[in-house]
Amino acid sequence: MNELHFYTAIQLARGYSRGKFSPLEVIDAVLARIDYCESQLNAWRLVDNRRARSQARASVRRWLAGEPRGPLDGIPVAIKDVTETKSWPTRNGSLAPEQISKTRVDAIVVERLKKAGAILIGKTQTPEYAWLGVTESELHGITRNPWNTKWTPGGSSGGSGAAVAAGMAVVATGTDSGGSIRGPASFCGVVGFKPTFGRVPVWPQSPLMGMEHCGPIARSVRDAAIAFEVMAGGDSR
Repeated sequence: MNELHFYTAIQLARGYSRGKFSPLEVIDAVLARIDYCESQLNAWRLVDNRRARSQARASVRRWLAGEPRGPLDGIPVAIKDVTETKSWPTRNGSLAPEQISKTRVDAIVVERLKKAGAILIGKTQTPEYAWLGVTESELHGITRNPWNTKWTPGGSSGGSGAAVAAGMAVVATGTDSGGSIRGPASFCGVVGFKPTFGRVPVWPQSPLMGMEHCGPIARSVRDAAIAFEVMAGGDSR
């Protein structure tokens, strides 16, 4: 089970259902992978080990009871640091104090991932205001490509692309107005796409997010489709 961090969401859900391994074993493998890779790649703004393991234990109980919430239950997921999260401050890749979000609510996409039982690990790096084709900023420095650390993972969802490609997450969220999901997915050899605007609701709104399309990044087309089905759908907000 040394390669659990590279399993797809579909493979993990199948393994959970058959009792071959548990969400807690998987999150431990993913967190170990982060410990191994992160100093070289700088894909994460923050990783919340304690909260990730707590979510994994809750997922274990659901799978043992035969009551998983769906195909993303127990799947490690990363959130790009322009998307609001109640548990973690949102910095938008910026040193500016006013860019530290005061809202501290979960964006709709985060609400939906939680409801689906996904294990939210932490927040991935983005250039300032998600406004570059590479992922680097004064806040966090340079994020590097897992295939060659001399290369960029692209931007602005480069932290998410690098995390998924390196096995530090199974699925990640990204945002895209001019290639910010598609570029990193291409650069990192993973799957990502820009959904039709509004297909995945963007709330709470901000001047930045009002231009963005939120979508998934994954290591397979099927995983990206599964994540998209969870993320998509109307919302009156």
